Amino acid sequence: QVQLVESGGGSVQPGGSLRLSCAASGTIFRINVMGWYRQAPGKQRELVASVTIGGRSNYADSVKGRFTISRHNAENTVTLDMHMMKSEDTAVYYCNADRVYSTWGAEPRDYWGQGTQVTVSS
Repeated sequence: QVQLVESGGGSVQPGGSLRLSCAASGTIFRINVMGWYRQAPGKQRELVASVTIGGRSNYADSVKGRFTISRHNAENTVTLDMHMMKSEDTAVYYCNADRVYSTWGAEPRDYWGQGTQVTVSS
């Protein structure tokens, strides 16, 4: 089994910054993609940003130029640096580990963190 533990959520004023971190633990051989999703009240969960094991990143249009995702493959961690935050960034943010291999040749599985609240308000 793999667990994802998130940290760093909280409240910030518009224009401010926050950092979210996520650490994956358990029996892990490789994690193909790590990313962050968010879900605002009454809305569907959406991709915020993701990064492959090779370092290729992908961002939602709404956060490009403001958010930066990075990962440390050896430590199985992923970080989301959020700047110039807006009220519409308010949501519960979820860490995701996509296509996690416990051993070489094993069937991959996906995992989610428990979610962390981010609130942008004056």
